[in-house]
Amino acid sequence: MASPTSLLKRLLVGRPFKSDRLQHTLLPKRIALPVFASDALSSVAYAPDEILLTLSIAGAGAYLYSPWVALAVVVVMLTVVASYRQNVHAYPSGGGDYEVATVNLGPKAGVGVASALLVDYVLTVAVSTSSGVANLGSVIPWVAEHKVGVAVTAVAILTAMNLRGLRESGTAFAIPTYGFMIVIIGMLLTGLVRIFVLGDDLRAPSAGLVIAAEEEHLTGFAMAFLLLRTFSSGCAALTGVEAISNGVPAFKPPKSRNAATTLLLLGVVAVTMLVGIVWMSRLTHLQFMEDPAQQIVQGPPGYEQKTVTTQIGTAIFGDGSVLLYVVAGATALILFLAANTAFNGFPVLGSILAQDRYLPRQLHTRGDRLAFSNGIIMLALFAIVLVVAFQAEVTRLIQLYIVGVFVSFTLSQIGMIRHWNKLLPRTRDPDHRRRMIRSRAINAFGAVMTGAVLIVVLVTKFLLGAWIAIAAMAVIYLTMLAIRRHYDTVARELAPAEDRPVLPARNHAVVLVSNVHMPTLRAVAYAQATRPDSLTALTVNVDDKDTRRIQQEWERREIPVPLTVVDSPYREITRPIIDFVKSVRRDAPRDVVTVFIPEYVVGKWWEHLLHNQSALRIKGRLLFEPGVMVTSVPWQLASSAAKDLDRYDRDLARGPARGPRER
Repeated sequence: MASPTSLLKRLLVGRPFKSDRLQHTLLPKRIALPVFASDALSSVAYAPDEILLTLSIAGAGAYLYSPWVALAVVVVMLTVVASYRQNVHAYPSGGGDYEVATVNLGPKAGVGVASALLVDYVLTVAVSTSSGVANLGSVIPWVAEHKVGVAVTAVAILTAMNLRGLRESGTAFAIPTYGFMIVIIGMLLTGLVRIFVLGDDLRAPSAGLVIAAEEEHLTGFAMAFLLLRTFSSGCAALTGVEAISNGVPAFKPPKSRNAATTLLLLGVVAVTMLVGIVWMSRLTHLQFMEDPAQQIVQGPPGYEQKTVTTQIGTAIFGDGSVLLYVVAGATALILFLAANTAFNGFPVLGSILAQDRYLPRQLHTRGDRLAFSNGIIMLALFAIVLVVAFQAEVTRLIQLYIVGVFVSFTLSQIGMIRHWNKLLPRTRDPDHRRRMIRSRAINAFGAVMTGAVLIVVLVTKFLLGAWIAIAAMAVIYLTMLAIRRHYDTVARELAPAEDRPVLPARNHAVVLVSNVHMPTLRAVAYAQATRPDSLTALTVNVDDKDTRRIQQEWERREIPVPLTVVDSPYREITRPIIDFVKSVRRDAPRDVVTVFIPEYVVGKWWEHLLHNQSALRIKGRLLFEPGVMVTSVPWQLASSAAKDLDRYDRDLARGPARGPRER
């Protein structure tokens, strides 16, 4: 009979996979698109909101700039997509931006990129789930009232689905992702037909509002700064593009070509939907404000602002229509599932960093379902902390967003330029050289564009919250360097010397005695069997009566091992034992001391609380003593016979696999 914990794990995660089934998890393009591109596709659900929201600071008249801002975002997105198509062909191993920067710019640049990506992945989960709750709350008031709880629940569900394995989560997410694409494009086409063919006058629910500018009469530098801030907010649409370059190993062969094709599909679909939503918002006279309570001068009492996609759906399909609920539901669902991009990217990157000894080795291992379970759980925990800390407010979270991704974009493109510069002098084939020169030009243009966007983001968003993301990146960067330094130090200390190891001169055995019973007698017998140079039984006198009884029983049984008694006036056991062991070895540094500790083997969990506590403390302390070996001598109590060892073996077999070997 399996334990309740094991049954729950099998229910949530599924039956474990053998390692040779790893090929089973590789993704075809039709599944890879929703798995890796859902983040970039879903960002069109909140990027238009941020564009209009920021422009509203200057009043309704500033909405005229929204198509131009969207066009600038489209240019950057197409540039990044074209640049990353070069990346996946040049570096198909799955290291993505981290590998490109490490190989071409050095390890510290690679760690910088990795810290930026880790922060971005966590924010992707927090922003996507929070935005999904906001869209769902636009049509279901109960969700809006409990948005933090709903967002945390969504993260937990995504975690469970991803723990089941990549292929399974991709199949589960394919239908909603494609459904979202069909719903949004269908909604936009319906709106265009009604406006330009049927001649209908479509107006969003917010079209008739009269709003006041937060900052009136913005001109010159102030207006330019606002447009730059709007552009930086709209660039949230680019998040997730890099996930495909990090996930190339998850594609079916030919991996690089399939990844590049998926990138192209992502770019075309995302650009189409982003431009369509911004254009439709202008056609329906939609207004979206940063602070509706303060900015609305004239409008219906108790007005509650709905998201851009929900307002467009209301204008096209009508308030309360079934199709409106379909639009809101599909948008909310894709935003929840967009976090899946991070759930696939973060664990893979964490595994690579762990293999390179920048993160704990536990992140390198695969779980029962061949997914990087530890990385998935870590990502979920960090995302939940952010959701709760920022109360699932998209506008507050978005200020932290996209800093990390544009850091990785820029460093990656600079690294690719150096990559092509290294290869060009060694390439003689004219066709290959032409392709390399073209790729270098694409990456150079990408570096200029993403670098410019990064500067804009830092300037316009730093005081609004971007500094938090930068601080988090700095902390992660320093932590990873410290972890690598620790692993390198351990590796140096463990490296064997060139000369042959020196054998110990003598081995002194010490058997710890708390009572004269079967465990003690077994420990004495085993110590004698090892034939040490000297053998001593040691007991600590914390109670004179008990000590005399042990001595009398020792003499009565005529045990051929001298019993040494050390006093402990303060009734402390560990320190006298340590002092005695040190005294045995003090005069001969080449000698070793083997301490034999009798231990009970129990079968019930609560029995562990009643036995072996002193032995554990002594053992833990002795491990820090040089030249001291600790040997546990087990004595199985009757309760241990009832333990289901077969199930225990199965549980051990399902535990984490061995981490990477020291290099």
